[in-house]
Amino acid sequence: MMTAEAVEQAVSQLPPEEFAKFRRWFAEFAADAWDERIEADAAAGKLDALAEEALAEYRRGEVREI
Repeated sequence: MMTAEAVEQAVSQLPPEEFAKFRRWFAEFAADAWDERIEADAAAGKLDALAEEALAEYRRGEVREI
């Protein structure tokens, strides 16, 4: 397994075009990981309290348009 330092070293040596490809790949990779975590937390009920709080504020009219 590579270390973070080894990855940093390898990335720092990429030519500009390869670095751009890596950035695009990593952005998608990170977004997918975030989505998976949110979905898992939602399925486990970890977001239920936040959702209820938001709905209660909405019902009380304590919201503003963004």
